[in-house]
Amino acid sequence: MRAQGAQLPAAASGRDVVVAGIALVADCAGALYWPEEGLLVVADLHLEKGSSFATRGVLLPPYDTAATLARLGALIARYAPKFVIALGDSFHDGGGPERVSEGDRAMLGALQRGREWIWIAGNHDPEPVHGLGGVSAAMFASGPLVFRHAPEREPSDGEIAGHLHPVARVNGRGRTVSRRCFATDGKRMVMPAFGAYAGGLNIRDRAFADVFNTLKFTAHILGEARLYAIAAHRCLGD
Repeated sequence: MRAQGAQLPAAASGRDVVVAGIALVADCAGALYWPEEGLLVVADLHLEKGSSFATRGVLLPPYDTAATLARLGALIARYAPKFVIALGDSFHDGGGPERVSEGDRAMLGALQRGREWIWIAGNHDPEPVHGLGGVSAAMFASGPLVFRHAPEREPSDGEIAGHLHPVARVNGRGRTVSRRCFATDGKRMVMPAFGAYAGGLNIRDRAFADVFNTLKFTAHILGEARLYAIAAHRCLGD
């Protein structure tokens, strides 16, 4: 997986995307908003990835948690959600919550104030989150939508998942670029990773064909101020 840039534009906009008959706003910052429910969803924050690497002797700038929370804070200010769902792998490893600095804990507490916050279990952080507010759950369902970390192997209409970190590779203006994207066929969706240090997996990888059982799905590619919808079969492999 390759790291992808992820700065939040000052005036980012979204695209209306329908999943299982529900109109959602896919924000070009990489989050999903359900206006009728006041529900904001982000996937794969991978907080404390920098400090996790440091414990193994790999030095990265230790600012990924602050940067990711700042971007999330901008989205919360934009949408003022009633609920925030973090779709698993919110922390890069099980010890991540304990390594969060006091300043970042305060920032997270401020973001949680006045709203419900749900930590979905991921493969990097399968245990409940303690000491950082919110509630932990294996999954969350509302109406026809089901929010979980990893896509189910079997067809699952209404599923909103993360885990795969979708990235689309396309030709643009004479050069090839790779950008994070939402991947959806209208029945289910795989969300882009939101974390500052999160990597990406090309949507032409077999893992996505397994999810959608075909290449007949759409990549909604994150641009600086808008999303670009491109059919998956038109995107490039690695």
